[in-house]
Amino acid sequence: MIDFDGSKKQAAAYLHLFKRDAYVFGLGCFGRIGALVAATGRRAAVVADGMGMAWAAPAHAALEASLNSAGVALAGPFIPGAQPNAPREDVFRIAAALRAQEPDVVVALGGGSVIDAAKGAVAYAALGDRHPDIGGYFGVGQVAAKLAAENRTLLPLVAVQLVASSGAHLTKYANITDMATGQKLLIVDDAVVPPRALFDYAVTASTPPALTTDGALDGVSHCLEVFMGLAGPALEQARPVCLKGIELIVHSIKACCADPGSLPAREALGLGTDLGGYAIMIGGTNGAHLTSFSLVDILPHGRACAVMNPYYVVFFAPAIEEKLRAVAAIYRDAGYLKADAAALKGRDLGIAVAEAMIALSKDVGFPATLGEVPGFTDAHVARALAAAKNPQLESKLKNMPVPLSAGLVDEYMAPILAAARTGDFSLVRNMG
Repeated sequence: MIDFDGSKKQAAAYLHLFKRDAYVFGLGCFGRIGALVAATGRRAAVVADGMGMAWAAPAHAALEASLNSAGVALAGPFIPGAQPNAPREDVFRIAAALRAQEPDVVVALGGGSVIDAAKGAVAYAALGDRHPDIGGYFGVGQVAAKLAAENRTLLPLVAVQLVASSGAHLTKYANITDMATGQKLLIVDDAVVPPRALFDYAVTASTPPALTTDGALDGVSHCLEVFMGLAGPALEQARPVCLKGIELIVHSIKACCADPGSLPAREALGLGTDLGGYAIMIGGTNGAHLTSFSLVDILPHGRACAVMNPYYVVFFAPAIEEKLRAVAAIYRDAGYLKADAAALKGRDLGIAVAEAMIALSKDVGFPATLGEVPGFTDAHVARALAAAKNPQLESKLKNMPVPLSAGLVDEYMAPILAAARTGDFSLVRNMG
């Protein structure tokens, strides 16, 4: 087993290096949010998850009390947050409320979907009069380009995370979903990084088991996909961050499920998923995340990534042997990998790691294949292949350790989806 105390100290050191004083995190730090917001503005609009829900009432009251004690006034009533996957209709609604309240700082209180919607809403509130088509915000650097063209700036956003998951409070990504088509698209822009953030890991002790496991496996996916895809100096920066994140999550997820109130386990999980947020600011996610964007109507995001990643690991394996040995050691130490990874190479090594990942997924009640998921159809395959050819999602292809172009999607990604549907690794075609 790992040295949890040592690993948590190392993770905290990485996060301090990443965010310096702009990020407050740990156990029991929620009361510091008022001072954090006051350093940014004095009239706050609050976008909050769980409006009218008993579980959220203590967090809402604690947030308002902390703001009051720091001399921060509310610009208006709390604005209800977003539904899962941040539907664009919620982005428009929140943006309209922000324009009406005229704050000088925005506070987003919630999980990844609420924070992503707030990022999109802050951008749309600043630019929507000149750029009403939100489709033009997706892709890399589009928000910053519009701000520069219009000589405008965004309201500062202070992100208060409530779920160990996406790392949305730390990153330049905002996932927004068109619910009519079931397709998620992505803003990738330094302009939407929250300038300040807070995450009290103690608040996650009340997170339901399904949300805990979904968030945990999303964090693993961030670390794994970045680690697989990077090379050169960026890889050396990301390597310890990614491996420490995977280690903390894989070793803490079952403890969080067995004893949801265990603060040491919750701290380890929160640090691990935060390292996933750090990882995706060094590099980017790739195959599993790309496919997950087309499965939003049938699977939570973390679960979709957990289903898909083993099959992408087999596809990438011949190009990433050394990396997979490091990942294999973590899963072996956690009891999920039985094979001797040192004796395996290429595709065989990839299959061994993929099987270990699936063993963890099954251990927390996740499906191992798309075929097990109620509602999965050929339409999801067609949607995923079409999305992979969308120029606004091209970064996901480029981030792969075996980079694909739109012209190669049908030849190589379609077999990955076929394998994920049935669990048959032999269907995966390796390049070259």
